Amino acid sequence: MSVAIRVIPCLDVDNGRVVKGVRFADLRDAGDPVELGATYDAAGADELTFLDVSASVAGRGTMLDVVRRTAETVFIPLTVGGGVRSVDDVNALLRAGADKVGVNTAAISRPELIREIAERFGSQVLTLSLDVRRTGADSGDTPSGSPRYEVTTHGGRRGTGMDAVAWAARAAELGAGELLLNSIDADGTKAGFDLELIRTVRAEVDIPLIASGGAGAVGDFPAAVAAGADAVLAASVFHFGQLSVAQVKEALRAADLPVR
Repeated sequence: MSVAIRVIPCLDVDNGRVVKGVRFADLRDAGDPVELGATYDAAGADELTFLDVSASVAGRGTMLDVVRRTAETVFIPLTVGGGVRSVDDVNALLRAGADKVGVNTAAISRPELIREIAERFGSQVLTLSLDVRRTGADSGDTPSGSPRYEVTTHGGRRGTGMDAVAWAARAAELGAGELLLNSIDADGTKAGFDLELIRTVRAEVDIPLIASGGAGAVGDFPAAVAAGADAVLAASVFHFGQLSVAQVKEALRAADLPVR
């Protein structure tokens, strides 16, 4: 592997503040996104992800003023998601300073949106976000005994009945530039990434894959890469000082993985 593994702090933003909980519930205030963004930039993060977690639930667009102020403080790539429903929304976010735009709920409602964004701005601009949970049920699309993974929307609040692996493969075909694969079951638990989920999706897609949900120790990050991730994303362990970007990069180096 020659491409450097990216280490990405994630800012889950609710009403202008960074929050973090467990499985998208019991949210705690983690600070100001502008200040945190600047801190992570200085700490050596490779990218920053900004997710407006209440935009889809509230039926509104992303908070452009917060995005703009965050973009002005960081000099690393910034991915912004939450409430993106159209090509015009993507254009507005790029003008506000985003380098890439994350789409989830709207693409599930209308998959053609993926192709429209890719054709207008290029695939490199589009990160398809998947909030995935295990159902524990077998399906005809998976081998007997394998868990079924379901895509959810609205910050994990609504099930779709869609198989996550099949959706990931379709999104890649439609033009998504990368996948942000978040395990709701692992989210905020600090019990480690869902390695089986990563391996299962990696077997079906060849675009870059960002592992999200469950990071709790430095050893979790090399394990996610070994399972097939091209980038590793975390939130609470960074926000509350349990781990630093430097510690994660050192763990990746110790595992003979390339980092910046």
